[in-house]
Amino acid sequence: MDTSRDPIIELREVSLTLQGSAGPVNILRGVDLAVGRGESVGIMGASGAGKTSLLMVLSGLERATSGSVRVAGRDVGAMDEDALARFRGATLGIVFQGFHLVPAMTALENVALPLELAGVREAFAKARESLLAVGLSHRLDHFPAQLSGGEQQRVALARAFASAPDLILADEPTGNLDMATGAKVMDLLFNLCAERGATLVLVTHDRSLAGRCGRRMTMRDGLLAENGEAFA
Repeated sequence: MDTSRDPIIELREVSLTLQGSAGPVNILRGVDLAVGRGESVGIMGASGAGKTSLLMVLSGLERATSGSVRVAGRDVGAMDEDALARFRGATLGIVFQGFHLVPAMTALENVALPLELAGVREAFAKARESLLAVGLSHRLDHFPAQLSGGEQQRVALARAFASAPDLILADEPTGNLDMATGAKVMDLLFNLCAERGATLVLVTHDRSLAGRCGRRMTMRDGLLAENGEAFA
């Protein structure tokens, strides 16, 4: 795919420096990335390479120290916190390794909550539809503790897709699941992205999962390269 035609992600010379106990730590070091709409990109790399930090910068949950971050045509670095929250609610779906569900809320309430916070009309109806799409219509009123790990991650998927986002960011989404359950969750994730035309950026340690993506990249010491390219 020619990512220059209609990029949903454009990163140029993006750096991220955080303050550690021993001084500044360079997490991202001049990352360039263009991703076209509808693409799937798998990013691999060792722990500490900067993969999760890259997703944090893309979502605006972490602000880049320098460089340009544009997502869905918006300058992420120029938005204040309120604008970022609205932007995430309308544009992004995020799936974490930890399920990040509210223990005191049912599956339906967990999916509806971000829709309500974003001011979406008929939030519970949309949440119900999203849970139906991941095969959990029979678990609407169950709390996270009453659900298996695979079911909790499917609730997280339903939450991520409920707002019909253009972009899904997935950070080790099978990390807390056994192999068989993880495979089912990933089938669901790829199918939902394909059905809805959503762009997927997937961070994973699993080479076979990365191999299911249209593009494969590797992150090392804060640098990002297409597979087959040499690091500087």
